[in-house]
Amino acid sequence: MAKAKSKSVFYCSSCGHEEPKWLGRCPGCGEWNSFKEKVLPTAAPTPSGLFEEAAVPQKISSIILEDVTRQSTGIPEADQVLGGGLVEGSAVLLGGEPGIGKSTLMLQIAMMASQDREVLYISGEESPRQIKLRANRLGINSDKLILYCESRVEEILRTLEERKPGLVVMDSIQTIQSPSQGMVPGTVNQLKYGCFELINWVRKRGAVLFLIAHVTKDGAIAGPKVIEHMVDTVLYFDHSGSELRVLRATKNRFGSVDEVGLFQMGSEGLSQVSHPEGLFLENREGELPPGISVAPVFEGSRVLLVEIQSLTVPAKGAVSRIFSDRVEGSRVSRVAAIMEKHLGIKFSDQDIYINVAGGMKIAEIGMELPLALAIYSARTGIRIPSDLIALGEMSLTGEIRPVPQIRRRLKAAEEMGFKRILIPGKSDETQEWTGSPPIIAKDIKEAIKQVFSAPQKH
Repeated sequence: MAKAKSKSVFYCSSCGHEEPKWLGRCPGCGEWNSFKEKVLPTAAPTPSGLFEEAAVPQKISSIILEDVTRQSTGIPEADQVLGGGLVEGSAVLLGGEPGIGKSTLMLQIAMMASQDREVLYISGEESPRQIKLRANRLGINSDKLILYCESRVEEILRTLEERKPGLVVMDSIQTIQSPSQGMVPGTVNQLKYGCFELINWVRKRGAVLFLIAHVTKDGAIAGPKVIEHMVDTVLYFDHSGSELRVLRATKNRFGSVDEVGLFQMGSEGLSQVSHPEGLFLENREGELPPGISVAPVFEGSRVLLVEIQSLTVPAKGAVSRIFSDRVEGSRVSRVAAIMEKHLGIKFSDQDIYINVAGGMKIAEIGMELPLALAIYSARTGIRIPSDLIALGEMSLTGEIRPVPQIRRRLKAAEEMGFKRILIPGKSDETQEWTGSPPIIAKDIKEAIKQVFSAPQKH
């Protein structure tokens, strides 16, 4: 009797896209020569099928909506980034570089959550002893915090069904595996299959799932992009300075993606930064060096004062270059082009370097006028007054447009000792300003004249 032929499919090793036959280029992500063959198992029961009931079609009018209830993590900075707390049945993906503090943050969140529910901390990388040593250093000890060192999907699902924890942590998704998807952990199909099963379980049971992932050298979460589509929230844990950590969301189905959480890494774990307004300002005495300006920018619901640093040097080749990893390079190029057009100052023969003190990444529009002032100061060698802040959006026509929440920006600047402000136009939001009368500039030419024509102190 002839044996039945095993079926196989071809999958993209970059994004996980599947095709019945081999292709030279993936139609999903555009990568070349990324397809690999995978033999499909002849009979492999779906683990989640052991615990699930089949879904039934429903009329949309018959679906009863319940209010979304949130539970605090016990860490206000994390709650702010999550949109107010944890939502039952949600899945959160946390990515970051190795050693940045992902496991430390998750242990602290798990400890706070274990006060009123059982938490299952699943580790595929470390032994219980290693996790216990970290927990002792952080002062973490709870009978409701259960450590489980396992990487097989089927065993994890059985344990979840037995214990029914309220919060689940998987550290990390790169170690998860199932024999039905091959014997090598970390492959695209292993990640897709394992994460889908865990996400499906917590959604059916009303629990909360945290998936920890490493990042690639480019800063993206390692693994197929489809995992980010499956979860409800995607968080990134970044460095910003030697001990400062920034937690930010790039996707959040239950809240904003503009919020950031600030932490300091110490010997006893991560501590929150409660008053970060002037955290990114350099402590200097006297005047600012040329090429430096201060901008009050919004990060979510809070105002941060950041120092923008600029340097211009003659281009070493025929084409000028822009070096800026904290501010988008295209924005720097656009601001420089606006000044070259409307001020007549030449930047096309200059290499431009832009940095933000403290390592903070800025994308907010209100920093464009301070960025222009910093670049002009670096090009001319003229200092910007140390007690001046500026805010405004740059138009291609050279005009300066107003930005929202001026009152809150000025309040933060006033608390940090700034006395002078440069704004695009008159505003009722400056009535509470107690410093010098606001400097009004409608375009970049007028702004440069107002700032740099005043006598400089030496």
